Amino acid sequence: MDNKTSKLEIAPSGCDILIQNDKDGSILVLIPGGKFLAGGKEADEGGKVFEVELPAFYAGITAVTNAQYAQFLNSVRPDRRDLEKWILLDRDSSILSIQMDYKITDEKETHPIVQVSWLGAQAYCHWAGLRLPNELEWEKAARFIDGREYPWGDKWDQTFCHNGINRSEEPTSPVFSYPKGTCPWGLYQMTGNVWEWCQDWYDRHAYESHRAGKPVQSAKGNQRVVRGGGWDRGHRTRFRCAHRSSQNPNERYFNYSFRVFKDAP
Repeated sequence: MDNKTSKLEIAPSGCDILIQNDKDGSILVLIPGGKFLAGGKEADEGGKVFEVELPAFYAGITAVTNAQYAQFLNSVRPDRRDLEKWILLDRDSSILSIQMDYKITDEKETHPIVQVSWLGAQAYCHWAGLRLPNELEWEKAARFIDGREYPWGDKWDQTFCHNGINRSEEPTSPVFSYPKGTCPWGLYQMTGNVWEWCQDWYDRHAYESHRAGKPVQSAKGNQRVVRGGGWDRGHRTRFRCAHRSSQNPNERYFNYSFRVFKDAP
């Protein structure tokens, strides 16, 4: 199937396939409304693959980059308290504060932002006029509609994503790397490279509700959902599109990042 043709055929009237956000330059692709196969065999994945219907939305074709996050920081000029909540700027960070300006230190402008908390991801989205995905949206964006195991298909191939086996000495890779690992929507590195924050509070029983046709997001919790698997992981199970994980929203880890989403008209 020609993915470009299929997307054009099922795009809602009045929606562009690709849009660019004026505020931060993010490019987003339309994920059409309709059904897709979600979940998997693990207990917190619903026990088996099941059908879910979602409205249309836009998904960023890459994770947010160091350059974009530095632009955000230079624009909002956070006080010390907010900065420490949002991002960890230590020796492992590619962003450095120099005389009140935020600059990229090691020519990694196109690498994904890391060491950003859920709070820091939310702050960026608010500034950019965008949002984080709920985890079903993230999964449809990563998985297409056919229940595939990985963004590129059902067969694991470690060369299709940035992971703990093939990364060499480089922690992250540029966001447009690994084109063979893109999903049919054209999104890059939905698995591997970095974990990505989602809106949702993590609920290990959430997919049971989704499978029963009652998709309700938990109103509270202790940890937020992260999806995708990071560069330090090597086992294939962590890179499955259905794999769910979670983390304290205040944590700022070396492999935690995010990508932006947007409602479709």
